[in-house]
Amino acid sequence: MTSYDRWMGEAFALARQGEGAVNPNPLVGALVVRDGEVVGRGHHARFGGPHAEPVAIDNAGDLAQGATLVVNLEPCCTHGKTPPCTDRILRAGIKKVVVGCRDPNPQIDGKGIATLRSAGVEVIEGVRERDARRLNEVFCHFITLGRPFVQLKLALSIDGRIAASSGRSRWISGAASREDAHRLRRRLMAIAVGVGTVVVDDPQLTVRHCVGRNPRRFVLDHSGRIPLDARIVRDGGGVTVVTAGLPLAHQRQLVASGATVWDCPGADGRIDLDTMLARMAEEGVDSLLVEGGSATATEFLVAEHVDKVSLYIAPLLLGGDAVPAVGTLGLATPADGLRLEEVAVRPMGDDLLIEGYPVRHSGRVALGPS
Repeated sequence: MTSYDRWMGEAFALARQGEGAVNPNPLVGALVVRDGEVVGRGHHARFGGPHAEPVAIDNAGDLAQGATLVVNLEPCCTHGKTPPCTDRILRAGIKKVVVGCRDPNPQIDGKGIATLRSAGVEVIEGVRERDARRLNEVFCHFITLGRPFVQLKLALSIDGRIAASSGRSRWISGAASREDAHRLRRRLMAIAVGVGTVVVDDPQLTVRHCVGRNPRRFVLDHSGRIPLDARIVRDGGGVTVVTAGLPLAHQRQLVASGATVWDCPGADGRIDLDTMLARMAEEGVDSLLVEGGSATATEFLVAEHVDKVSLYIAPLLLGGDAVPAVGTLGLATPADGLRLEEVAVRPMGDDLLIEGYPVRHSGRVALGPS
């Protein structure tokens, strides 16, 4: 491993400190290195706040003159909520910039690097590029495709069940898995469940096992079954009920109870997920965590709107009369199944967390060299 690789790894760690606070901006960490030593550090801490590069440069002070800047994402060269980072880099007298990956934003892509090079700054790009893009998989997806990055999370038994025959799912996974799932809620901007989950479990869908902001909450309810006294409706935290041609009288009841209603009718009385995701994107929602239940998971999978899968598998058997994790997919052979790639397996207390990316995906964003 080169020094650049090691420093880039530290930039990644700094960038992750902004998880759940910078969306829909990217996660960015930066180091100022002089004579082989890190003399300044910074990260993008909140949406609308200073970017990582000027924070690191300010932290380095006069030592930034003639130093190297290591940053996981190409410095911006446009005026937004903050001035261009390239201007600050040039004013500081930085002589070399080491970049993990280019910014896929069409307004920046390659232009920040070109600005620096034209001013005489040496730029080395592509250091741990794939890791850099994976770190910002949500941002890369959203800025490139214009729709939220959708991550499906399921807690299931070892025989593939997400609830007992009664429909109740508390608790299949252990405490460590539930804590990790709340960190996942913190990282993504929105969360969605089907109305069946609300009826049976009356969930809060908030962040409680870690510090962070709550995601925007969505309930998919094509038939108008959501109880008006559900916690998610009456707790004052805000909820959007996505319907499919629900009568106006019922919609008015929901609004009067404090909910927002999106009417997104599709075929066969179902919710049009394309319309729902497009509206989320219009409102700046860059990512969506789908937590269930089985029918909702199946609809997102069939529509090929799942970009990443997280499965918390508990050492538990629930039997054939319990609720399956996924409903009917209409597959004739195992070869037709939805396979995951780039699979990672981690112990999570007594559970296992398996994460991966659907192979059959029409909207995959290229990550660069492995």
